[in-house]
Parts: sequence; structure tokens; C-alpha cells
Amino acid sequence: MLAFSTATMVAALAVQAVDPLPVAPVPVAPSTVVADEQRVPESPVVPVSPVVPVSPPVVPVAPVAAPQTAPVPAPVPAEPNAQKDIVVVGQTRDPGDPLRGVNAQAFGATQAVDSAVVGPVARVYKRKVPSPIRKGIHNFLYNLREPIVFVNFLLQFKPGKAAETVGRFVINSTVGAAGVIDVAKKRPFRLPRRSNGFANTLGYHGIGNGPFLFLPLVGPTTVRDLIGGTLDRLLLPTAIGSPFTDASYTVPAGVLGALDHRADFDETLKCLHDDVGDPYASSRAFYLHRRQAEIDHLHRRPPAPPPECQAALPATRIPVGAAGATETVPPPGP
Repeated sequence: MLAFSTATMVAALAVQAVDPLPVAPVPVAPSTVVADEQRVPESPVVPVSPVVPVSPPVVPVAPVAAPQTAPVPAPVPAEPNAQKDIVVVGQTRDPGDPLRGVNAQAFGATQAVDSAVVGPVARVYKRKVPSPIRKGIHNFLYNLREPIVFVNFLLQFKPGKAAETVGRFVINSTVGAAGVIDVAKKRPFRLPRRSNGFANTLGYHGIGNGPFLFLPLVGPTTVRDLIGGTLDRLLLPTAIGSPFTDASYTVPAGVLGALDHRADFDETLKCLHDDVGDPYASSRAFYLHRRQAEIDHLHRRPPAPPPECQAALPATRIPVGAAGATETVPPPGP
């Protein structure tokens, strides 16, 4: 009986300790404890299932495109502050005339000598010497250049013009009294005079001008034309020798050639130098255009439009390189 009383009291205390909130009944199979032939119901026991970790459901997420941002404008440079910023101003240099300062000084010195001596003497030569004599000297000097023209036409792969040059030289050297009379250009021969030289050959095969130069006694030229003109001068003395190596020939021929050249270009030089803001730049443009016009003519390409002063000139002679040889042709242009 004591055991029964104790068990009854423990069960009563357990019932009072239960949370008074209603709990849904869980169907459980009743089990009984038999004590002294009486059935006493046990406290309901809920079977606990083992805990199985459940992964959260995977929801596919669509890729989110990156937000498009508007292009950021380039920063606008702030205006220079006269008090804080340092502004460097440079002068653009002509890439074809890196020695402009030295060339301009040589040009000024040459012009001073020309105005004082060469120009006045050339004008006296042109006025006082009869035209037939001056023309005869001119023809004689240029007839001596025909072998140079012939060689360079061969180097330019122009055998037809080379053959015509040989014909001119033979006719003028015989019938034309050593070239004093240009018989070859008249009927029935009609072989025109053509200028050519090693400077043209170098340009024809694609060698550029190089820096522009203005040299005393030589005048306007380029590195290419200076080399070509030197080869022109050396051909006859090297191939033939005397009299082309004797001072008795070279000095008079050089003086007469310079006077003849200067007299022919008197009007051209006035156009290039008088009432011109920059005579040096005007002379340089004239020279470079004429030289390029000769090379374009060898390639049968139309020449570029000439400078304004040159377009207004009548038929003049084209200088050939540093040697100063010329050809009587109309000024190139459209």
C-alpha cells in the first residue's frame, strides 16, 4: 500500500507541473503498469524520430545583367592660369628644312653679293653681248652636257631618249660647229634638248631630297642634288681628262656658265625676291617644285601646281640640280 501511495502522489505532482495550455492529443498505444493487480496509466510518451537535415530547396536564379553606365566624358582641360600654369609655346620647324637658320644666313649673304656684284655684271653681259654670241655660248656649254644626259637616260632605262641624245650630240658637234648652233632641234631632225643628270636618276629611283641646303657659289640645292651635281661635274674630267681638267678651260667655262645662267634667270629672281615677305622661302619653294617637276616628267606624271609667282612667269629654264644646268621649257602647271 505504501508503494501505491507514493506512486499516486508522484503522478499527481507530475500532472500539476504540465503546462496548462491545451495540447492536441497524440494517438499513442496505451501501456499500463500492473501493480497489485491494478492498471495505472503511464504518462503519454511521444516517440522521437531521428532528425534528418533537410537542405533548403534550390531556386534557379536568372543571371542579372551588369548595370549599364553612361560614358564618362573626357575631362576638359582647365584654362591655363596666368599666375600658376606655365605655357610653353614652340615654333613648328619644316621637316624638309632643318637647317633653315643657317640656310637663311647663307641666302642673305649670297643675295648681298648678288646685288652688289653678280647681278649687275650679269645684266651688263646680257645688254652688251649680242644675243647670237650669248646663244652660241649657251649652246656650246650645254652641248658638252649631252654625254651626261645620255648616261643618265640609260640608268633610267630609257634607251630611246638615250639614242636621241647621242644623235643630238653628233649632229650639233659636227654640223652645228661644236655645238654653237643647235641644228638638231630644227628640221629635219627635230631632236629636242632634254636636261638630265645624276640627281634626276637618284630621284627617279626613289631617293628623296634630303634636307634643303643653300650654299655659297652653289645656291639652292638638297643633299641628293648636291651628290648628283658633283657626279655630273666629275664625269667628263674622269672619263676624258684634258681639256676638262685644265684650268684654262674650267675657269672660263665656269664664269661664262654662271653669267649665262644668272642673265637667263634675272626676271625670275626679281619675281621671287622683290616685294615678297620671305624671299628665302619663296626661292626654296620654287627650286623644290622645279626639281620635283623634272622627276615627275621622267615618270610621266602630271606635275603639282606651281607657286603663284612661277605660274605667272613666261617660258623659263629649269635648273638641273646643283650643277646649274637648265632646260628651256614652259613652266609646269595645269
